Amino acid sequence: MEIIIICLVAFLASILTFFSGFGLGTILAPVLALFFPIDIAIALTGVVHFANNLFKIALVGRMADRAVLWRFGLTAILASFAGAWLLLQITVMPAVYAYEFAGRSFEVTPVKLIIAIILVFFSLVELSPAANRISISRNKLWLGGLLSGFFGGLSGIQGAIRSAFLLKSGLSKEGYIATGVVIACLIDFTRLSVYASRFTSSGLNENISLIIAATLSAMAGAIIGKRLLKKITYRSIQVLVAVMLILISVGLGSGLI
Repeated sequence: MEIIIICLVAFLASILTFFSGFGLGTILAPVLALFFPIDIAIALTGVVHFANNLFKIALVGRMADRAVLWRFGLTAILASFAGAWLLLQITVMPAVYAYEFAGRSFEVTPVKLIIAIILVFFSLVELSPAANRISISRNKLWLGGLLSGFFGGLSGIQGAIRSAFLLKSGLSKEGYIATGVVIACLIDFTRLSVYASRFTSSGLNENISLIIAATLSAMAGAIIGKRLLKKITYRSIQVLVAVMLILISVGLGSGLI
């Protein structure tokens, strides 16, 4: 039963996140955590996320904007390594606040609260009627890479910040999706190489069949997403990103994520 549920979530989340450029890991990790200890859930999510991004590169990678990749991706990779290294040094970050609800304990760390505030800001910008007139100069994209990569390495939440910056960089919808996928894959590779020392102890090798099933489900969702790409407008992608930014910021700010 758990395999069916996990594969269904991976499939549906992959379709949704194909356009937003983020959210697969955020949606999949809590579901996996219902069936596995949190360290195994994080390891499983990381492998599925990386494998799915590799597959999406094969689908749309050729449409990526190389200039944006260079300006955004370089600082993102370096900052991701720094964030992942810092995470391993600070195993337990003190919570800003904690509470109990329905018999479960929830807590919000300083990093999650900071990301939540950043995401609320970007979501309000995207939903603003004046959003279409706002643009980010390409020579400022290094800042987006720095923020996205660092927080991605530190907390795993990097796609939302990346997408918010890339939406304003003047890319076409195809270029936005493809460029985001390539950058996400580079950041995933960087942080997973740092986390790798923890994988053996997490029991990853005992769940190979689940990894394969969830990855294939996510790939199937990516294929459906590509087929729907021509029917989706750029404004629809902007609204989808804004809504997901709000949902994720609420999850982070409340300790649910």
